Amino acid sequence: MKADLREALRQQLIVGDGAMGTYLYQMGFPVGISYEELNLLKPDVIMDVHRRYYEAGARLIETNTFSANREKLSKYGLEQEVEAINRAGVDLARRSVGSDAYVVGAIGSIRAGKRKNVRTAKVKDDLKQQIEVLADTPVDGLLLESFYDLEELLIALKLIRKISSLPVICQFATEGTGSTHDGIPLDEAFRRLLAAGADVVGFNCHSGPNGLMRSLERIAGMEAAPPFSIFPNAGIADYVDGRYTFAATPSYFGETARKFVDLGARIIGGCCGTTPEHIAAIASSLRGYVPDPAAIRKLTENVREPRPERIAEPVQVSDRPPAAPPVQSEPTIVDLVKERPTVIVELDPPRDLDIEKFMQGASALKKAGADALTMADNSLAVTRMSNLALGSLVQERIGIRPLIHIACRDRNMIGTQSHMMGLHALGIDHVLAVTGDPAKFGDLPGSSSVYDLTSFEIIRMIKQLNEGVSFSGKPLKKKANFIVGAAFNPNVKYLDKAVRRLERKIESGADYIMTQPVYNAELIEKISEATRHLNVPIFLGIMPLASGGNAEYLHNEVPGIQLSDEVRQRMSGLKGEEGRAMGVQIAKELLDVALSHFKGIYLMTPFLAYEMTVELTKYVWQKAGRRDFHLYPLEK
Repeated sequence: MKADLREALRQQLIVGDGAMGTYLYQMGFPVGISYEELNLLKPDVIMDVHRRYYEAGARLIETNTFSANREKLSKYGLEQEVEAINRAGVDLARRSVGSDAYVVGAIGSIRAGKRKNVRTAKVKDDLKQQIEVLADTPVDGLLLESFYDLEELLIALKLIRKISSLPVICQFATEGTGSTHDGIPLDEAFRRLLAAGADVVGFNCHSGPNGLMRSLERIAGMEAAPPFSIFPNAGIADYVDGRYTFAATPSYFGETARKFVDLGARIIGGCCGTTPEHIAAIASSLRGYVPDPAAIRKLTENVREPRPERIAEPVQVSDRPPAAPPVQSEPTIVDLVKERPTVIVELDPPRDLDIEKFMQGASALKKAGADALTMADNSLAVTRMSNLALGSLVQERIGIRPLIHIACRDRNMIGTQSHMMGLHALGIDHVLAVTGDPAKFGDLPGSSSVYDLTSFEIIRMIKQLNEGVSFSGKPLKKKANFIVGAAFNPNVKYLDKAVRRLERKIESGADYIMTQPVYNAELIEKISEATRHLNVPIFLGIMPLASGGNAEYLHNEVPGIQLSDEVRQRMSGLKGEEGRAMGVQIAKELLDVALSHFKGIYLMTPFLAYEMTVELTKYVWQKAGRRDFHLYPLEK
């Protein structure tokens, strides 16, 4: 029988396996699926990958369970399959390799460096569920990998130590710096992990051998150094001819493996981009290798950085969704709607390069008294001019507050944070976070939908910027002051379920709500009753119909919009000026009901026909009593 993993590490070097996800990608499985679900759908494929790494020389095999927690699996509707996927992952690994291999249950970070994108209580619950399942299987140990923050890694480790004495390997993802993402020096972080019960500490992912070497060099001489584990990426990923590739060769991995051993590493494998060939090179290089006792001194004498006398405190982020930022030089729409009726008007950016009519509409709406001009983010997945650019123009030239929609569809997390930082630089601080319609149903069906973030996550991440913390958890030197809205579709069969979803958005940090257009007076009253308990303002959506054809299109083809039979009948056959006049009349009747229940009104302009929403904006002020409530004079 093989020795216990702890005992083995005192006697020998152990070669770890390589990447699972990127190797499956190289085998033809696409990005954007749950690779962990393949434990159930394609067990032979997963066993084949394990077997290839074992035959290459790996004797520490990770289960295919890295993202098999409730939070990550929920993205694919698999949150109920946590136990099945984890148990299958262990079983497949066990059956794929010889009895001389150690099988460790892989557990990945839930926050993945995004700090407070998931609340601590949920992190604990989801980690606990996965840990309990894996600890109840025949694994030789547990591997906590790709953690960025000490805080989350300690949560996982302490949960394990409450229920199990299994050997535990703890690994940070690092950029080659000397500290964790939450600001803890690596040597201090490792000491705290060892004190909490870790058996092995180390690094994986995010960096290739060079980056992980720099991090290991900084802490290799720490007192009572533990066994280190190292699983670098195969360099930096490149995107060539529609495929992701990695530059680091197997021979390079073989060369660097010995340097890692000289620095105290006792488990060496590979992460993203590595293949069985990389692992074979490591195994060949380390076969019979005896580390040089003087190597640590030789390798670190020129790279150890003096420890500062006073370590900067890690960035602290509240576990609760941040409150709306304090009122600046002028009141926000949230402040306004608490005191008086408030009107937001949507004006779609043009689909061409001519902005003349758009700017005319913005000016007319400002004169009519609109409190904010909101611009969609390529609504219905149809390409339009950048709402950021137009938002800046109307703010500067027209003097009306822009409210910018941010869709999850078009930008990954990098692009989304960059976009938000640009808005902050321009002084645009009101946004609406939306999922966005799928790209394949728009005017460029060959384009991709990104959806890195859900609507809940994007709200949390934007509010994190208000604490001066980036999506990755790094300090931003300044705090943003975004007022973040969330979308609400009340045109559903079960309104109570929609309200519960809305409550989750408010829990994520939404400051206000904007609804899809409503065309039924009775539904307006139901919405008022169903949302009475909510503590954020709701801007009820009203969009005047332009024609009978427009009414039928919206009712039958546009998601989230449903017209009453009465409205469809009144609009039937109407077009041109007659159709627009009836559309405005119906909208006024709906406003009569809405204003008795909601102070917030959200008007949507069809086809850039801004004359319609100008008239409706003026109607709101006439109903409210302009002299008492409104800041802007009506156009004479």
